[in-house]
Amino acid sequence: MIELAFSILAADFAHLAEEIARAERGGGTIVHVDVMDGHFVPNITFGPPVVAALRPITKLPLDCHLMIEDPDEFIPAFAAAGADMVSVHVEACRHLNRTLQFIADHKMQAGVVLNPATPVEAVFEVLPMVHHVLVMSVNPGFGGQKFLERSVARIDHLRQLRDELGLRYRIEVDGGVGHDTVAAVVHAGADMLVAGSAIFEGGRAGAPSKTEHNAREFLRIARSAASRTA
Repeated sequence: MIELAFSILAADFAHLAEEIARAERGGGTIVHVDVMDGHFVPNITFGPPVVAALRPITKLPLDCHLMIEDPDEFIPAFAAAGADMVSVHVEACRHLNRTLQFIADHKMQAGVVLNPATPVEAVFEVLPMVHHVLVMSVNPGFGGQKFLERSVARIDHLRQLRDELGLRYRIEVDGGVGHDTVAAVVHAGADMLVAGSAIFEGGRAGAPSKTEHNAREFLRIARSAASRTA
């Protein structure tokens, strides 16, 4: 099942509830929340209070990507705020398997993140534990970056491992995924597609919002690619 996890980092913050509703009407099924602390990555964005504010305005799953140092310290707060999915970076976890179990113990779906320079082999041992593997197709920290083409081979590698090991984790991809790149990542095996600028770019600065149209067109291309792959 191909799903759109629309990233609110690119949305119009002054009309966030409306933007989320538009993306959902366009077919988006997951709200992707990029959490940055200014240390693990050079930017600061959202935290548990924003997740708590989002929870009453949507029934969609809240997918929190933690680009932060010491994620274990904040996992309980994100659970209390209403997060449904939490992804952590290999490099941020002293004991990765323990952190993933900690997420699961808090009744959230655990994901592990691969930065562009992190080998797929770094997560091999925890693949049976995770709900999803998030492949970063840009360097984490900022939206609107150009898609890194080598990410396609990494997605395909994870798909092959999933088949060989008989596992059921999902493959999420984040960074530069737009109308012109989505078919390639779907062909490679991605089924959770994070998109920000490609969905929300029409809704800035009071302009007529194209969010619903953008989401619907994005999914049309993605699902067409999936049907050809099948």
